[in-house]
Amino acid sequence: MTLEVHLIAGTRPEAIKLAPVAEQLRAAGRLTPVLVASGQHPTMVGQALAAFGDRPDASLPLHRTTGSQPELLAGLIQSLEAHLSAHQPAAVVVQGDTTTTLAGALAGFWQRVPVVHLEAGLRSGDLDSPFPEEGNRRLVAALARLHLAPTPTAAANLRAEGIPPEQIMVTGNTVVDAAQSVARRRAPFTDQTLADWSALAAGGRARLLLVTVHRRESWGAPLEQILAAVRAMLARHPDLRVVLPSHPNPAVRAQVDAGLSGTDRALVTEPLPYGELMRLLSEAYLVLTDSGGIQEEAPSFGVPALVLRDVTERMESVDAGCAALVGTDRDRILAAAEPLLHHPSRRAAMVAGGSPYGDGKASVRTEQAVAELLGVAHLRTGHAGVPRPRRTRSPAPVPR
Repeated sequence: MTLEVHLIAGTRPEAIKLAPVAEQLRAAGRLTPVLVASGQHPTMVGQALAAFGDRPDASLPLHRTTGSQPELLAGLIQSLEAHLSAHQPAAVVVQGDTTTTLAGALAGFWQRVPVVHLEAGLRSGDLDSPFPEEGNRRLVAALARLHLAPTPTAAANLRAEGIPPEQIMVTGNTVVDAAQSVARRRAPFTDQTLADWSALAAGGRARLLLVTVHRRESWGAPLEQILAAVRAMLARHPDLRVVLPSHPNPAVRAQVDAGLSGTDRALVTEPLPYGELMRLLSEAYLVLTDSGGIQEEAPSFGVPALVLRDVTERMESVDAGCAALVGTDRDRILAAAEPLLHHPSRRAAMVAGGSPYGDGKASVRTEQAVAELLGVAHLRTGHAGVPRPRRTRSPAPVPR
């Protein structure tokens, strides 16, 4: 019987980035993955996993009344601590920087279960931006036994904070594995207008502009500036079609609807299933986003990203030239977007360097790293031809 590794997901991005890891753990056969839905966003986690033909192995209860961060964290910790106490897995894998990530790391630490942090080492350097994510990931770094950094820059951040080098591995980002896998399936668009626009773009008769605005700091006045920039682009480029999957918050949806009212080439949709979103991203000419995940996914498809934030913890995209920080000011957004819309050669040059987030094999390296941590790397596996994750020296196996 193989050791269990529990992968904890509370939000859609976590589920997306953990799904390829679960798949590779099963394929290698050295460890048994258990996908745990924390209850933070249960519907979205289920939908995200379904895009990979997967589902949670355990769905934990979570009761919320106020919706506050303290209430959420307390409820998650209690539920996850009880789950880990009952199952005693060999390791816990948490991803990124959500409240579930922090709760999973704390519960694992208190249960003396080794914590593996997937996508470790991202830093904006500003505790207020993004909030509370920057604080969450710094706290998780203090608890993790194994830090799986997506890039050399992230690994350098961890070393600078005093994390022992032998606990850090550069694996690439599993979002590349996920995005490529799902995009190859070419999920059909359920919205007929979106399907029609996709066909127009495929025939060279239209260009798709994807806009995603989800962070709280973008709501209100910043969002109004973003929508004003979108309206200006539509007025200047008759072939442009804008797709904006709206945030489920009713106030945000109302602001988006009002800001784009009267524009017949702007489509505001419900949040798109991951398969449809990745197909749309792969077909887009340009993306405007405040999403961390899309900053990583867009380069995989050769799509330039204009980042609607003043700082980002994913500077690799900016340094590689495939993304640009433009903030939320209308004029700054237009100054960055217009040259790309007017000159396809500038768009091509922006993404010519490829993705800085890996080769689509991060989940394989993650499986290898966890197997090494748990002392089962010697067991046979079907993986071949994938460089092992980079570390300075191997740790001792975790005692059971």
